[in-house]
Amino acid sequence: MKSKIYARFFVLTAAAIAIVFVLYRLLWKNRGGDFVLEILCKAGLSRETAVVIYQHYFRNATDIIWIAAVAIVFLIMLRFFLNWFTKYFTSINQGIDELLTEDDNVILLPPEMSATENTLNTVKRTLRQRKKAADEAEQRKNDLITYLAHDIHTPLTSVIGYISLLKESPDMPKDKADAYLDITLDKSLQLEKLINEFFEITKYNLQEITLDKRDTDIYYMLLQLTDEFYPVLKKHGNSIELNADENLSGRVDAEKLARVFGNILRNAVSYSYTDTPITISAAKNDENIVISVSSKGKTIPKEKLQSVFEKFFRADDARGTNTGGAGLGLAIAKEIVTLHGGEITAESENEITTFTVRIPAL
Repeated sequence: MKSKIYARFFVLTAAAIAIVFVLYRLLWKNRGGDFVLEILCKAGLSRETAVVIYQHYFRNATDIIWIAAVAIVFLIMLRFFLNWFTKYFTSINQGIDELLTEDDNVILLPPEMSATENTLNTVKRTLRQRKKAADEAEQRKNDLITYLAHDIHTPLTSVIGYISLLKESPDMPKDKADAYLDITLDKSLQLEKLINEFFEITKYNLQEITLDKRDTDIYYMLLQLTDEFYPVLKKHGNSIELNADENLSGRVDAEKLARVFGNILRNAVSYSYTDTPITISAAKNDENIVISVSSKGKTIPKEKLQSVFEKFFRADDARGTNTGGAGLGLAIAKEIVTLHGGEITAESENEITTFTVRIPAL
């Protein structure tokens, strides 16, 4: 494009000189002086005065006059050049307008603007992909809220029903009343879990995760997590095997990292087979602290394994109140690990699913 502009500018200058030269040969040479004298005489001047004026102001300033003539012609032609040049800006503006459209049409610009054309098409594809991803995430979020709203209705109805029965029958046999209370407690816990998922969904886009790194006893943190998960593990028939150096430590945000492994363990319990162990292995090498959590359950297909860290993603298509969650746990875990400068990966083969977290040792 730069070469084309230079070429046009050169042609414009040459054309202005050529036009003035042609006009000089056709209209002025051997007749220009007589033409000026005739005009001056018609203006009321004597011929002698007209000759003096012509000699003083025209003949002695010939170079300046012709330079001015070339400049005037050049400026007239420059206007047409600018009209040609501004079409590029018009094309760019049209291309920018095309960025806002949602169609798949390719943005087309003049051939000499191919680099700009490629950039605009790349931006358009990126914007379209981001919008599609955002729309899909919003749709999954809305679907989850719909599912949760429906799921909340069931345990809430049971809680109200059993409490009403207990209130209406104060003389109910103790064993029957205890059974009703157990059911009511179980349904209340389900209700609490679903409400917590609601909070998790609504908070995700509002929270800003910041780290407060301190020297942390990572072994003790993992040991504490196994104790905290004991009721959940017992209910599902799982157990935890912790294989780690008791002196394992690092400079991390203990609270946030505990949240990472809490989310991973919760996911492992939800999708593991009952009465199977969940293994936590942790070690430190020269560069990283490596912690992995393995559980036995249905193998996650490779095409879904690539998406387990996306927000609102659930490995199972069926919606149930006892398995899975809002689909945010692993997304939040990845964000926290990334903020630590590390990475989290997932593998699933032969009914063994392993999540591995690598965090810089220093």
